[in-house]
Amino acid sequence: MAIVMFRWLGVLILIVFFARKPVIMDWPVLRQNLGFIFTMGMLGFAGFNGLFYIAAHYTTAVNMGILQGSVPIFVLIGTYTAFKSKISLMQIIGVAITVLGVVIVATAGRLQDLINLSFNIGDGLMIIACLLYAGYTIGLRNRPRASALGLFTLFATAAFITSIPLVIVEVQLGYFQWPSIEGWTIIMLITLFPSFLAQIFFMNGVEAIGPGRAGVFVNLVPIFASIIAVAVLDESFEFFHGMALAFVLGGIFLSEHRQIK
Repeated sequence: MAIVMFRWLGVLILIVFFARKPVIMDWPVLRQNLGFIFTMGMLGFAGFNGLFYIAAHYTTAVNMGILQGSVPIFVLIGTYTAFKSKISLMQIIGVAITVLGVVIVATAGRLQDLINLSFNIGDGLMIIACLLYAGYTIGLRNRPRASALGLFTLFATAAFITSIPLVIVEVQLGYFQWPSIEGWTIIMLITLFPSFLAQIFFMNGVEAIGPGRAGVFVNLVPIFASIIAVAVLDESFEFFHGMALAFVLGGIFLSEHRQIK
């Protein structure tokens, strides 16, 4: 929970130094939607991050990788339920193929490992976390007419505020750890890339192509994780990595087409 709090505090510091003007300009619009914005930041940022980190203590990486692939499914179902958006056969096929790619990565190509999966509290927390992020993605469709940076600033503020009680609980339970030098370096990287740049890009992506299609791209996370592991940690790139990459990219390509021609 300390990471959750410090990452969003870091984002707010970046915004204060580099992006104050958009927030000031958008404030009249943002002020009218504070309830919606606070809920989105609390659930989509602080809630998702917190549950994801806790789940890692109770379940395996295999389970987490597979369950994270449920996000686009929840997005498509939620989009249809909330907005009656049309889901084409091609989008359904695309989602199914990308999920298969995620399963291949999570099981290292040993699909028979799925038979041995067991359901525990960590799996349940992961499903709830995926539901929260899917809800956040769907909610972006009704975002206030403000700049992505102005809206993101209040999302981050809500995430920081709601993460403070989580840290207090962590302290009371005796699990809090003050970051070391290495820990602060990790927090800085998390703040700049996944917390700041990636979220702004994702918000603009949802606005451009809609939540249903944007949600499919969540399945690139395990693929990129594999690539970075090879580049940074010198891990080997196996045949199943290439196979999974083909499935995920192919599924995204198919999901971009609304009808089979």
